[in-house]
Amino acid sequence: MKRSEINNHIQSALDFFRERSFHLPPWGYWKPGDWKGKYDSCSEIVDNQLGWDITDFGTNDFYNFGLILFTIRNGTPDKEGKQYCEKIMIVEEEQVTPMHFHWSKTEDIINRGGGNLAMELYLANESEKLTDKEFTVSTDGIVRHFQPGDQLILGPGESVTFPAYLAHRFYGEKGKGKVLVGEVSSVNDDNTDNCFVDGVGRFPSIEEDEAPLHLLVSDYPNYL
Repeated sequence: MKRSEINNHIQSALDFFRERSFHLPPWGYWKPGDWKGKYDSCSEIVDNQLGWDITDFGTNDFYNFGLILFTIRNGTPDKEGKQYCEKIMIVEEEQVTPMHFHWSKTEDIINRGGGNLAMELYLANESEKLTDKEFTVSTDGIVRHFQPGDQLILGPGESVTFPAYLAHRFYGEKGKGKVLVGEVSSVNDDNTDNCFVDGVGRFPSIEEDEAPLHLLVSDYPNYL
C-alpha cells in the first residue's frame, strides 16, 4: 500500500468516527512529531500495539480485501496486567476480511452502527483446516446452531462471540452502508495468533510516497 492511500483511509475513518459520534483517546490524533521522546510515558501504547492499523492483507487490493482498525486497549501475550483487548474497526460494503481463526483468542464482534455486518462461519481443527462439523455460537447471549459455511448477519447493536478455532470471514452487506464494528476480546496478539485459511498476510508492505498523517502500530519503532 502507498502511504498516501493509508493517509486517505485514516482521514476517511476519522470522518466516519465523527459521523457516528465515536471518539478516540487523545493520542489517537497525535501527529508523528508528537511521539518524539515519549516512549517512557507511553510504552504501554507502543509495546502492546495500540493505535492505527490499516491492512490490505497483502493483496494490494484494499477496497475488496481490507480493514481499518484502531486498537484502543490491550494486554500482553504473557497475560500480566490487562487480560483484555478492545478495538474499533470500519468495514465497507463487500470489503472482505479473509477467512481466519485464532488459536487462543476469544472475541466478541459487535455491530456498533451503520450498515449490516455479514459473516460466513466454519469450525476449524487443529490441522488448521475448515471442517464439515456443525457448531453453535452465542449471539448476544442466545445460542444459535450453524452448518459449516452458514451466513450470519449482524444488524446495528447485535454481536457474536467467537471462541478459538471458530473461523470467520466478514464484510459489509451490499446496499446497507459501511459498518462501525467493535471488538472486545481476550488479549490480542496479531503476530502469532492469526491463522488465515487462504494464506494471506496480516500486515501490508508500505511504499513511502509521502509523510505519515498519523502513525500505524508498525511505524512506532522508527519514530520512538
